[in-house]
Amino acid sequence: MRIAIDAMGGDHAPKEVVLGAIEAVKLNKDLHITLIGNEETIKAHLESNISSIDIIHTTEVITSEDEPVRAVRRKKNASMVLMAQEVKEGRADACISAGNTGALMSAGLFVVGRIEGIDRPALSPTLPTLDGSGFLLLDVGANVDAKPEHLVQYAIMGSIYAKEVRGIENPRIGLMNIGTEAGKGNDLVKKTYERLQQAPIHFVGNIESRDLLNGEADVVVADGFTGNIALKTIEGTAMSMFSMIKDTLMSNWKSKLAAGMIKNDLRGLRDKLDYSEYGGAALFGLASPVIKAHGSSNARAIVNAINQAVYMVEHNVNATIEETVYRLNQEEDNR
Repeated sequence: MRIAIDAMGGDHAPKEVVLGAIEAVKLNKDLHITLIGNEETIKAHLESNISSIDIIHTTEVITSEDEPVRAVRRKKNASMVLMAQEVKEGRADACISAGNTGALMSAGLFVVGRIEGIDRPALSPTLPTLDGSGFLLLDVGANVDAKPEHLVQYAIMGSIYAKEVRGIENPRIGLMNIGTEAGKGNDLVKKTYERLQQAPIHFVGNIESRDLLNGEADVVVADGFTGNIALKTIEGTAMSMFSMIKDTLMSNWKSKLAAGMIKNDLRGLRDKLDYSEYGGAALFGLASPVIKAHGSSNARAIVNAINQAVYMVEHNVNATIEETVYRLNQEEDNR
């Protein structure tokens, strides 16, 4: 299996990207990784005896300040664009970047291509739950505006991923709303609720944002605007809570002694809420797996993002989504 990675994307590139790639190929002997970026800076962190990693050299990079669509169209030799080109031309099975999210979305659409029958791809991270199982949230910002049919497509894609990759036999699909009652919400949510009841999924109804981490659904669907706010709120709250806990435990000698006694328990709690444990956010709806790693990804997060891409390829997630969407469209046309 071959994975292409934008080595220059992310806050800690290329070092952490390279270290993550090295660890991934050591763990998976059948994996070959192509790193795209500045060869000199990549080699500074690359072990010389690893034959399962090669490099495509380029000095052009899409930055966080670049306008996504314009950058993808004009920077033809940017590391992210060349990465997507590897997938399009069949030299890689999947690709990963921790760079500009909008640009990755554009590269996915314009270079990798969209699954026929999917109107808009969705950005979909797996987030932690209190029981440790995690849940898939989509969309978290690929499309800030959406129609009911888009959210139904998100639900179907999320259900397929939860079953094929995460091994959940009958994934529970929830719709993010301001209340659990069927009549709550704006026009978009109300219409989506009705359609989800008819969709070929296990729809469990509305989910309030305060219950997201309780594990009440395996997949939660939202428009990109709402989903992104929920995602950033969860991340910000987790970081703030750990900061407050740390300040409290370091405030005097008694609390420091207590901190030492529960150090391992705190570490376990931190790992539960650590984004690096959950890989990246898949862009569902594209012809091949495209993974957006967190912008501040360390080597561990890159390894998990690579594992996520591998699972998606091994379980034919994109092909399964395409086949399912095609079948559903055929059934709709025959009614």
